Amino acid sequence: MKYWEMASTGLRMVAGLSVLAFAAVMQLIILLVLLPSRLARVKSCIFFARFVGVCSLKILGCRMTVSGAEHLDSDRPALYIVNHTSIVDLFVGMSLMPFRCVGIAKKEIIYYPFFGQIYLLSGHLRIDRGSRQAAVASMKELGDLVQRGKLSILMSPEGTRSRDGRLLPFKKGFVHLAMQTGLPVVPIIIHGAHLSWRADSMAVHGVTVRVEVLPAVDSSKWSAETTEQAVEQIHALYRGRLSADQLPEVQIENGMGES
Repeated sequence: MKYWEMASTGLRMVAGLSVLAFAAVMQLIILLVLLPSRLARVKSCIFFARFVGVCSLKILGCRMTVSGAEHLDSDRPALYIVNHTSIVDLFVGMSLMPFRCVGIAKKEIIYYPFFGQIYLLSGHLRIDRGSRQAAVASMKELGDLVQRGKLSILMSPEGTRSRDGRLLPFKKGFVHLAMQTGLPVVPIIIHGAHLSWRADSMAVHGVTVRVEVLPAVDSSKWSAETTEQAVEQIHALYRGRLSADQLPEVQIENGMGES
């Protein structure tokens, strides 16, 4: 069984990389033409991201269902946040990105084949998680770009991928960004992606990934003094909806979770 799983995964990888390589070459040409305008590059990459996201999910054999899609409003700038348990989450987020949206990724993303080079030229932001000063400067740069271009933001408040699928603590960066930009926060909850491509395995399983997009949360009353409460407010929304195998261990011990 493991042999066939590995063979199937290998074929999917080859097919996926072939599609991504072709799309990347086309997008690189477009980005070079648009090089003088950062906003134009940001917007053009949304088309690329959505195409790659949808194609990658199909190649991996994953089906996506979305509830609350009406809250993905391209005409209303917002800060979209997603939980991160698997590489599959990246493709889910890419396929759902509203038009006029900018992403945030760790600086190491440029080393990913094809995708990293596109991201480098895209105009989207990279964050140095090893340097608080550099991260703060990047956040300010992103805030300025968002306000100038009336863009939305897509990011993971956990800051890194969960190794076991369970929800990690949220970092405060998304709250500071919401206060800086005045954007409402729209939680996107991804269920089951960790069952498709586990962090400790190269085997990929075709699963149904369920996505919930919640109504926007007003951030206009948030302040530096209420940062901790804002983080807890949004984290609680995720804890209240995720199934037991994606809840933090502490919450499992308390007997809480979705039935």
